[in-house]
Amino acid sequence: MDFSMRKSRVLRKLRAGEVVNCFKMNFTDTRAFEIAAMHGFDVLWTGMEHVPNDWSTIEKQILAAKVYDVDVVCRIARGSYSDYIRPLEMDATGIMVPHVMSKADAEKVVSMTKFAPLGSRAVDGGNADGAFTNVPFLEYLETSNRERFTILQIEDPQALDEIEAIAAAPGYEMLLFGPGDYSCALGIPGQTNHPDVQRARKIVAEVARKHGKFAGTVGSPDNYNELVDMGYNFINLGADVVALSNYCKDIAGAVGIPRSNDPVSFYGGEN
Repeated sequence: MDFSMRKSRVLRKLRAGEVVNCFKMNFTDTRAFEIAAMHGFDVLWTGMEHVPNDWSTIEKQILAAKVYDVDVVCRIARGSYSDYIRPLEMDATGIMVPHVMSKADAEKVVSMTKFAPLGSRAVDGGNADGAFTNVPFLEYLETSNRERFTILQIEDPQALDEIEAIAAAPGYEMLLFGPGDYSCALGIPGQTNHPDVQRARKIVAEVARKHGKFAGTVGSPDNYNELVDMGYNFINLGADVVALSNYCKDIAGAVGIPRSNDPVSFYGGEN
């Protein structure tokens, strides 16, 4: 039997000049991942930075998405090199690194996440991405470098000051602009349509494309076409927590259920 690594749906579309549609998942349940995957998103975004996932949960999320040939990108918690490569070894097709601040930072990420000659990633091959040693060793190294992607998040004014140098760093695939954190750093939290945030968003897309990288950001159906016209070809369009919150709010509002602002104490009594 011939074993080979699964190829990335995201990279296949990006390299063909198409736009990739992403959906962010905060819930841990693999059934939620399967529901989202059913609806045609190219990639589901899970994470370790803000969400209380553990590694066994992420492993199952990846399996649920792969059933539908959907990629998973994991936003890692910055730490040791093991934190960077473990999602890849579980067969996530990409990792996202938050708050990249400089060219040196970008180069360190590449060093930890790419095999030689692009970097110095530690090698195993005995996990899901290498079909548990069934992918030939040299093929595993070469395919990993070609079919797995690294996203660097630009979320801070300091990073924007270094954007040309960061973008020029070799070995990674995408810059992703985070408008939420960027607006907070400017002292205008949540104002993602503010001219200063929009200016930064435009710069990131332009510089990424200039240096042969893909450009990603967070958006919505309302500004989707605007972002595509700006040069973005990877767009996160929503999140499971927003979807469930809005659904519950709409149903409760339709039948007049009052919203409770007084949660019951964990100890069984009223607060």
